[in-house]
Amino acid sequence: MRSINLIVVHCTASRCDRRLTPDDLEAEHRRRNFNGCGYHFFITREGIIFPMRPLDRVGAHVRGFNARSIGIAYEGGLTPDGSAADTRTPDQRQSLRFLIRQLLVLYPRCTVCGHRDLSPDLNGNGIIEPREWIKQCPCFDAVQEYAPLCAEAFRRLPG
Repeated sequence: MRSINLIVVHCTASRCDRRLTPDDLEAEHRRRNFNGCGYHFFITREGIIFPMRPLDRVGAHVRGFNARSIGIAYEGGLTPDGSAADTRTPDQRQSLRFLIRQLLVLYPRCTVCGHRDLSPDLNGNGIIEPREWIKQCPCFDAVQEYAPLCAEAFRRLPG
């Protein structure tokens, strides 16, 4: 099994008023010459969690971090006019929280972040600031939202 220390949350950068099925996502990634979907999990607007890539297989979702991470993408991230926004439905929020909690049981030493949080620190001050984000994905602050789950998982570790 791979050594995992990071769970990375993504959006699919698709408009929230248009459907994106697991098959659509798979086809989109294959068109980009990926060997299947690059994310390990995909969550639809209805909150249905689809496993897309086995956890023992390295993902293709964030350059430089794939070997030790798990990628989760939710359907959406763009408003109907194409602007970046947190378009998660209540069902997606619930499913994302559930899935992350389950993954933290398997990998309790993981941290959770958004794709944007792995952008390069261009000014070298140790903080990835909004002006340094390569992408806005996942269009919300995943670090802040899921820090309590990470802390809870860490507290459960023996010793």
